[in-house]
Amino acid sequence: MEIVDNTEARRFERTVDGHRAELTYRRHGNRLVLIHTEVPEELEGNGLGGALITAAIDDAAEHSLTVVPQCPFARSWLKRHPEIAARSRIDWHA
Repeated sequence: MEIVDNTEARRFERTVDGHRAELTYRRHGNRLVLIHTEVPEELEGNGLGGALITAAIDDAAEHSLTVVPQCPFARSWLKRHPEIAARSRIDWHA
């Protein structure tokens, strides 16, 4: 599943049949702050939320960034998938 990092809009995204799933973020120094995950109802149940978060984690690992999961969905998803969370440094306390 191809996820695009739309750096201009500051979001990881995937568009399917005209519907866009996205994970908005902010880069602050060496931190990647995950702000909000949104998957349209038409795309729910296809694993897009997890794919967006995985793409963010992999990007953070590649660029030596610490992930700050402020988004409640991202935070809970990462806690349920410790094998993905382990790919990058996570600041659970920010």
